[in-house]
Amino acid sequence: MGAQLRVYRQKIKSAQTTKKITRAMELIAASRIQKALTRVQASAPYARAVTRAVSAVATYSNVNHVLTTEPESIDRAAILVFASDRGLAGAFNANVLKESEELATLLRGQGKEVVLYVVGRRAVGYFAFRKRPIEKAWTGDTDNPGFATAQQIGEELVAKFVQPTDEGGVDEIHIVYNRFVSMLTQTPEVVRLLPLEVVEGVEEPEDTIALPLYEFEPDADSVLDGLLPVYIESRIFNALLQSAASKHAATQKAMKSASDNADALVRDYTRLANNARQSEITQQISEIVGGADALASK
Repeated sequence: MGAQLRVYRQKIKSAQTTKKITRAMELIAASRIQKALTRVQASAPYARAVTRAVSAVATYSNVNHVLTTEPESIDRAAILVFASDRGLAGAFNANVLKESEELATLLRGQGKEVVLYVVGRRAVGYFAFRKRPIEKAWTGDTDNPGFATAQQIGEELVAKFVQPTDEGGVDEIHIVYNRFVSMLTQTPEVVRLLPLEVVEGVEEPEDTIALPLYEFEPDADSVLDGLLPVYIESRIFNALLQSAASKHAATQKAMKSASDNADALVRDYTRLANNARQSEITQQISEIVGGADALASK
C-alpha cells in the first residue's frame, strides 16, 4: 500500500507541475492574441483601399494584364500553405494541412502539376516526412509576422507566375490559411490568389448614377503593374496576420483544455491516494487488533 500511495503522490505532483506550465502558456497566448487582432484590424483599411483601387482599374479599363488574364490552359498550380512554427495549438496545423492535401488532390485530379510553397516549420516537417518536394519555405516569424516576409513571398510568387511554365513557372496560385472567426472558431480558408479574382469589387452603379470617369497616368498597364504586386502583398500579409491570430486563439483553447484535464487528473489521483491511505490505515488497525487478541489469548 505504501508503494502505491507514493506512486499516486508522484502523479499528483506531476499533474500539478504540468498545469503550471499549461496555465502560463494559456496566459501568454491570451496576451498575444489581443496584439494579433489589433494588427489584423489595423491592416484592414489599407487592404480595402488597395482592393478598391485595383478593382477600379480592372473594371474601368480594357487592359489584358498578365496577372488578371485567365490562361488558356493551366498545367502547373502553386499552393502556398500557412502553418505555424510551433505546435501545442490543438488542430490548428492539422486542419490547414488537411485542407491543402484535399486541394492538391483536386488539382492533380484536374491534370495539374502541384508546386508547394509553405510557411511555418510544422508544414515543412509535415511535407518533408512524406517526402513531398517543397519549392520554397519561410519560417521563423509566424507568431508575429512582419510585412517584409509578405513582400518576399509576394515577389517570389509573382515572379513564378509571370515566368513561362516550361521554365519552371506556374499558371495559378492558391493560398491555404486559417481565418480567424472567433476565439473558439478558426476556419481553414482556400483562396485563388492568381490569376486575380477581386473579391471586394466596385459596386455596380444604379441607372440614374453616372459612371465615374477615370484617367490612368501614364497608362492603365503601368497602374496595374504598380498596384497588383501591392495588392498581392497585402493579401498575403492579411493571411499571415489571420493565421497568427488563429494560432494564438487555438493555443489558448488547447492550453485551457490541458489545464482542465490536469485538474481532473489531480482530483482523480487524490481520491485514489485517499482510498489507498484509508486501506493502509485499515490494514494497520486490523494488524494491531489481531496482535492484541493474540496476546490476550495467551
